[in-house]
Order: sequence, then structure tokens, then C-alpha cells
Amino acid sequence: MNKNQKIALGCGGAGCLGLIVVVVAGVLIYMFTGSLSTNRNYNFNSNANRPLNRNSNTPPNENGNASPSSATSSSMSDDEKHRLFQAVGMTGDTTLITRVLKKIGMVSADGIPTADYAKFTKDHFSWALKNAAFIQSVSTKEKAQAYVDEHLDD
Repeated sequence: MNKNQKIALGCGGAGCLGLIVVVVAGVLIYMFTGSLSTNRNYNFNSNANRPLNRNSNTPPNENGNASPSSATSSSMSDDEKHRLFQAVGMTGDTTLITRVLKKIGMVSADGIPTADYAKFTKDHFSWALKNAAFIQSVSTKEKAQAYVDEHLDD
């Protein structure tokens, strides 16, 4: 292999890696901003009426939290969580995104990000670099929607 061939291979590999990083960054930006439209309508509702009586006979799960969403999220592997997170981001459906984030334990039932959310999104970049084939398999809204529909209620 001559010097020019080595340079061509290096540039091709760097270009492919760069494209993957750009795609993942674009998906995450789109997912967190919703769209590029400047016409946005936000509606925040809050209810401070919470029951004061609690059942002390309910055994907490391994996270010390008796909520069903955390029990669901603990039964999923990290890879399954990342796959579902990636696929739902490709759908662009904000209601579905919120539902998945609750299922994988990244937001509470009230929609507030958990302490694990920042670490999970940071880890998602390295996961995405290792799982380009999966990302390609959910590269359209239809394919992503089908994956989420199939795996959301597991």
C-alpha cells in the first residue's frame, strides 16, 4: 500500500466517523429543541395537591422508589435503553419521547429529569458511535416508529 492509498483510507475513515457524529448530534439537537420552527407553544401545568398519607407496608424496589416506571427501567439493559432512546428521537413525536423517557427512568412521572439523565445522554454519544448499524436501521421516521411500537411495552 503506497502513501496515497494510506492517506485516502485515513480520510475516508475520518469522514465516516465525522458523519456519524454529525448525525447523532443533529438527532439530539432536534430531539431537545423539537423543531426549527420559531412558533412554539408551551403549556406547563402543575398540581401541588399531593396525598399526605402513605402506605408504609409497600416494599420499595431496589432503587428505594416504589414507582412503576423505575421498576420498568431497571428491568431494561443499558443497550435496550439506548436503542429505545435513539429510535424515539428519530420519530420526532414529543409525546412519545416523554413516554419513553419515563419508561427508561430518565424523567420522573412529573416530567422532571432524574439525576441519571445527564450521564445517560453523555454516554449515548459513545454508544451511538459503537452502534451505527442500529442507528441506520431506524433512520426513517417509519422504521423508528415501528421499533418504538414493538419495544415500548416490553
